[in-house]
Amino acid sequence: MSHSKRIKSALISVYSKEGLEPIIHQLDKLNVTIYSTGGTQKFINDLDVEVTPVEEVTSYPSILGGRVKTLHPKVFGGILNRQNNDSDIAELEEYEIPQIDLVIVDLYPFEKTVASGANEQDIIEKIDIGGISLIRAAGKNYRDVLCVSSVDDYSEVLNLLNKNEGIISEEERRLFAAKAFNVSSHYDTAIFNYFNKNHEIVSLKISETQGKVLRYGENPHQKGFFFGNFDDMFTKLHGKELSYNNLLDIDAAVNLMNEFKTEGPTFAILKHNNACGFATRPTLHEAYVDALAGDPVSAFGGILICNKEIDKATALEINKLFCEVVIAPSYESEALEILKSKKNRIMLILKEVQLSQTTVRSCLNGALVQDRDNKTDSIEELTHVTESKPTANELDDLIFASKICKHTKSNTIVLVKNKQLYASGTGQTSRVDALNQSIHKAKSFNFDLNGAVMASDAFFPFPDCVEIANNAGIKAVIQPGGSIKDQLSIDFCNENNVAMVFTGTRHFKH
Repeated sequence: MSHSKRIKSALISVYSKEGLEPIIHQLDKLNVTIYSTGGTQKFINDLDVEVTPVEEVTSYPSILGGRVKTLHPKVFGGILNRQNNDSDIAELEEYEIPQIDLVIVDLYPFEKTVASGANEQDIIEKIDIGGISLIRAAGKNYRDVLCVSSVDDYSEVLNLLNKNEGIISEEERRLFAAKAFNVSSHYDTAIFNYFNKNHEIVSLKISETQGKVLRYGENPHQKGFFFGNFDDMFTKLHGKELSYNNLLDIDAAVNLMNEFKTEGPTFAILKHNNACGFATRPTLHEAYVDALAGDPVSAFGGILICNKEIDKATALEINKLFCEVVIAPSYESEALEILKSKKNRIMLILKEVQLSQTTVRSCLNGALVQDRDNKTDSIEELTHVTESKPTANELDDLIFASKICKHTKSNTIVLVKNKQLYASGTGQTSRVDALNQSIHKAKSFNFDLNGAVMASDAFFPFPDCVEIANNAGIKAVIQPGGSIKDQLSIDFCNENNVAMVFTGTRHFKH
């Protein structure tokens, strides 16, 4: 049966003391007996609040440089005893074990220590043993104990203590138990992943403690959630709440623009995770205008991203277009005010952040995990397989096209000229269909394909694609190579004065 319980005793052992002081004073006001250890005990003493050292309870000192302080039957007996069990109560009396109603713990900052680049010994010392044990014990016995497992919950527990003079309901204790096991499971996952960073043990453990409920999922009838700290990557300046599809498009946009971070002013427009406009130019304004020219129809409602600060001239052009999201490293003040004129337009500043080096997606009744595709094709690594060689400008365009191709849904063909995306065939079941789609699209926007280059995400099993491309005026091709029939495409290129290079790397994207 559900029952409420007054807190009469508390064990407090925390790493971070921030926000703890008002809790201590409230516990003192409620005449709660407080037990503590080490630095926390000193902190409470300095507040002129009476505190009993755990050593007085256990009759055993803190040993091994503080590694063992609370790991003792007189501590865990006080937490784990069942108040409705006569045998448990009798043993408490027999062994002089005090009942503990409240446990407050804040764990050693293991993840922050790893992230700081500390050496392994310092990291190992930040694996909390006593604290995690206290959390698990108090969480398990939530019917009799309130477990506060994180500094993030201090304000909430203070409100509970103030609300009803220290009387806590079982429902409230159970909620805090759930929070406790969320903390402990996340902590253990971080430790495991540190020790298993080279994947010697084939096991997938993912834990994200920060989550956000989205308006809906991919479609309105689906629930949607985002797990992760969005604010670590972006500063949101303006606009409506991000949707599930916004987040997918933003992810695609960031991954694509990462290939061009060090290039000149570059602008990309994406729709449904694929670039529909892309250009690099001497100014950001020119880059945006030429990116938009690649497909002004698809750009409607798209995601915009660039690698330089957005200025007033560029903002004025952008403001003519309905777009969902604009992402930039920074904005001029005038540009910011112009773009804020559309109240729902989402405006983000992209921060410098290290992306995860693995990708995970659900598959059947499990998950697929792989390394991130960090391979970027470069001129130095190309193999020239035809008699005709690309010009310097064509080589630049081929690498430009290859980078876009890597981030476009397979099967794909990308057509580029003078560092401007002319068109791409995306997500086709046939590479020939992808090429025909891209040629048709380029011509529909009046692009002259003579002198353009073609990139393919995978090899050509037959010479049909290079033949179609040649007929359209394309004279330079980049592809991975690797087909047992590569020579057929090479022969056609040699017979028709088409330059072709192999990268040796396939970039499928499904």
